[in-house]
Amino acid sequence: MTRSKKGILLSQRKYKFDLLLKVEMLRCGSIDTPMDENTRLLSDHGQLFEDIGRYMRMVEKLNYLTVTKPNITFAISVVSHFLSASRTTHLEVVIRILRYLKKDLRIGLFYSDHGHTRVAGFSDTDWAGCLFDRRLTTEYCVFLGENLVS
Repeated sequence: MTRSKKGILLSQRKYKFDLLLKVEMLRCGSIDTPMDENTRLLSDHGQLFEDIGRYMRMVEKLNYLTVTKPNITFAISVVSHFLSASRTTHLEVVIRILRYLKKDLRIGLFYSDHGHTRVAGFSDTDWAGCLFDRRLTTEYCVFLGENLVS
């Protein structure tokens, strides 16, 4: 965290670096998006991934990064559906998210001081997008002043 008269910068640069180092992806190429918009993950598509614990730990660590990278929240929520029976196709999406993080290790969230602390929230629900178990998907965002906080 870095403070200035204009606001506060939150960054998890070291955490991202350590995560990429641990999964041996520091030398991988980076990509522009955390998930392909046409990706539809199914619970029975692809070969079972043998090390479920590794998959769970990677998703857990990525979930922690949503604090300063809210743009990966949707992709993390999708891969989280497969924690108990992950497949190689699910792991490919996790690897894509990691490659996306590689692109901007230094970038964080800057919360600027706008002189007010009004709270505003917005939500959206989708009943049709979850093909694997027909549950609803709900997303939301909360602003403090003009800063996205959740």
